[in-house]
Amino acid sequence: MNLDDPRAQRSRARLRTAILELAASKEIGSITMSEVAKTAGVHRATVYQHFPDVNALATDAMEDAVEQVARAAAQCPQDAPRDRTPQQLVELFGHVAASAALYRRMLGAQGSALFVARMRERTTSELVRVFREGKRPKGFDDVSPEVHAAYLAGALTGVIAHWVTGDESVSADEMTLAFWRLFRP
Repeated sequence: MNLDDPRAQRSRARLRTAILELAASKEIGSITMSEVAKTAGVHRATVYQHFPDVNALATDAMEDAVEQVARAAAQCPQDAPRDRTPQQLVELFGHVAASAALYRRMLGAQGSALFVARMRERTTSELVRVFREGKRPKGFDDVSPEVHAAYLAGALTGVIAHWVTGDESVSADEMTLAFWRLFRP
């Protein structure tokens, strides 16, 4: 299959839209490829031509969200004052809050391990990139940039997962500040 073919691109776009629509109302683990095909208006074989399973499709459909999380983490000024959250984090947690139901499904117990791994790995690679550009906070020279980045990416992913699957009464601003205080002791 030629992914540059406009028909293939349209099919993939329809499949991404369908999985996100389905994930808004039911757990990822309970969505079938047949449901995706029906919702997208394509034959089931078309779904399998593009994606091996629902998990891969859901993760692909969330790639823009993963990119937004990774970019925000990497652009966050690591030396901002502890009691003033950087705008990038405010926007990131606002984005997650706006799509909380979808993140809850993707990061919850019945969610997508592939998505969690993709979000953590993409955030790690973005942080490593900025650390190598000299934007790493001081005081961590005894730890490799890769380990430092993995630690921060795991923490961010874990806090987001805890937040969206837990107590919904915690606002995005409260969670942003809590994460920043943990991140920037």
